Formats: sequence, structure tokens, C-alpha cells
Amino acid sequence: MQMKIESVHLGAVAVLVPEIFQDQRGFFLEEFRADQFKELGLPFQFVQENHSGSVRNVIRGLHFQWNPPMSKLMRVLRGTAYLVAVDIRKNSPTLSQWYGIEASDKNRKQLWAPAGFARGFCVLSDFAEIQYMCTGIYNPKGESGIRWNDPDIGLKWPISHPILSDKDTNAQSLSEWLASKESDNFIYNASDNINMKRNNY
Repeated sequence: MQMKIESVHLGAVAVLVPEIFQDQRGFFLEEFRADQFKELGLPFQFVQENHSGSVRNVIRGLHFQWNPPMSKLMRVLRGTAYLVAVDIRKNSPTLSQWYGIEASDKNRKQLWAPAGFARGFCVLSDFAEIQYMCTGIYNPKGESGIRWNDPDIGLKWPISHPILSDKDTNAQSLSEWLASKESDNFIYNASDNINMKRNNY
């Protein structure tokens, strides 16, 4: 079964769509295959898998980790959510720009966002379960976040009254992050971009 890159955004963020086999019994899909990710030019060594459940209007994010660098492959197991990625790499031509997509247990879309992007989501259904496969082990001393409504990013969330944790409510701004010494861990490198010709765009 084939995993396909449907589109690429901000140079390094990809929307992936798996091939699905469906019949009267239900469905089957391969959510991840190392050999296919390698062929697509995506990292294929994941070391941690997270699973969260949230009620409608919850926003989680915008989160990132630099030590060790953590890339994420996100998908919705139940319900519907709006998945987002924000470029926080110094010297990037798309610094502060964002991409979002509605993903659900119906469309099965996945969002790949490498380290150097802050990730988050908001829940659009009564309840949603989100899975993220990660390339780095969680380290509370090497992670941080950016405020969900930072005007320098201008992210257009599809909800107006979010439910937030204290940590996300009080997260730093993008400008504060870029002024920190830790931000030197994320410097733009064009070689990190997804090779669109390789993937037949």
C-alpha cells in the first residue's frame, strides 16, 4: 500500500495521505512504513509515540523541542482537528509563516512538520484523539512553546473561544524566542526542504 505526499508547504511541511483498503467489514491502512518514508525523502526513525484526547475548542500548542530536535508526524484517530505548523527557523524565507489543515478520522490526512516548526492543533468535533510520532525523546528542559495568538504570526484558528492550559496561555512570543540563545538551534538550511521533483510535483 502506498503513502503519498499530497502537498508541501513552507518548504518542509508535508500533507500525507495513505492508501486505504475498504470493504463491508471496515478499513485497513498502513499509517507508517519506514521504506516508503525513506523513498519520499522523509525521516523514518521515530523514537516516541504520543496520544492525546481533547474536547471541542481545545487548543494545544504551539510546541517545539530543540534538545533533542523533535520532528512530528501528526494524525487524527477520532473526530476532527485543525493541525498547524509555524516556521520558527532563523533566516528562513518563511519565518513566522504558518500552514494549517483540517484532518479527521474520515480523510485520514497526516501532517509532517520537522524540528524548527512549532506545532499545535485545535479540536473541531465534540472530542478528538490525536497521535504524534516523534523523532526525539521528550525532554522538558529542551522544549518550549509560542503563544497561540501571537500577532506576529497571525494564525487564523477556526474557533473563537479556545480552551487552553496555563502553560500555553503564558507561552512566549515569537520575538522572544528569536531573541533567545536557544533559537540558534533552529537555523534555516535549504537542504532540509522536501525535494518536490523527487516526489513528482
